[in-house]
Amino acid sequence: MIGENRIEEIAKQASPAVISIVVTKDLPKVEGFYKMPYKGRDFIVPKLNKKKVEEVKIGGGSGFMVSDDGVILTNSHVVQDVKAEYTVFLDHQEGKKWEMEIIARDPIHDIAICKLKNPPKDALPYLNLGESTNLRLGQFVVAVGNALGEFSNTVSFGIISGLSRFITAQHKGKQTERLRGLIQTDAAINPGNSGGPLLNMAGEVIGINTAVISGAQSIGFSIPINQAKKDIQEVKDYGRVRIPFLGIRYLVLDKDAKEERKLPVDHGALIMRETLGDMAVVPGSSAQKAGLREFDIILEADGKKINPELTLQDIIQDKKIGDEINLNVLRGKKTKLIKLKLEEKI
Repeated sequence: MIGENRIEEIAKQASPAVISIVVTKDLPKVEGFYKMPYKGRDFIVPKLNKKKVEEVKIGGGSGFMVSDDGVILTNSHVVQDVKAEYTVFLDHQEGKKWEMEIIARDPIHDIAICKLKNPPKDALPYLNLGESTNLRLGQFVVAVGNALGEFSNTVSFGIISGLSRFITAQHKGKQTERLRGLIQTDAAINPGNSGGPLLNMAGEVIGINTAVISGAQSIGFSIPINQAKKDIQEVKDYGRVRIPFLGIRYLVLDKDAKEERKLPVDHGALIMRETLGDMAVVPGSSAQKAGLREFDIILEADGKKINPELTLQDIIQDKKIGDEINLNVLRGKKTKLIKLKLEEKI
């Protein structure tokens, strides 16, 4: 039986390695406001002095150290602004802060690998990475993070309430992302907890907290830690996270899309450009080399039927660079099998 003392021990052991990330950016200084009339209404607009800039906090999140020299895991969406500055605060080093650099991003899985700039000479506390392959429903977990981006480390306790979940997440009104294979937990995960660790009762990291369903209680999600371990190995081997790439733009079909576009099928991926300036098939990509064309419909990939619940991207992201993939393609009234090798997305 897991007791209160064990949860306290895990919190005490983990907290020193969990960090707060503050995101700042130099923006034009606001020097008052003025009214702008529009359609009979006055809108208040800030008066910006572009010759003067000031450092403004634009976001924040959590992360945790995975080595004694300051390597950090967090969410890709926490550090997605390439023009921003990132500052790290350690809970056990009150008032001390360090600049952080981004080593690699994996936007497909919402993972970022970072590192402290000029870390202290003394070894830093870090968390051990566990296994996320044999997780069980009902398993106890502890979430640690910087709740709401304002408080030092907070701790919550709960269970694993779901596995292999997929969601479409949107972070602060920015671009949406589709995440799959997630751990669902009822341990409280608030917006500022993004990037913090989800721990098992051995104190090992089994997930990276990434999302919470707005307006719903006790529903949070974490990225399985094994994906982060793969990304860390990619960085060690290649200096970056390599992402498998097919080289097409497509629309996932359903019954509504079939009726609207008068198509012969209600599933698959219809290859098509999103805007007039786009290319449906990227020149030089493995898709072009294999002969895929605009308006082809990819019905299956490696025997798996493509639909809104299992998209082509879902299937591809489980593969590696150089892996072969077999596509069942509908072209006009005929189907054909196309085999190609996945290449790296540049």
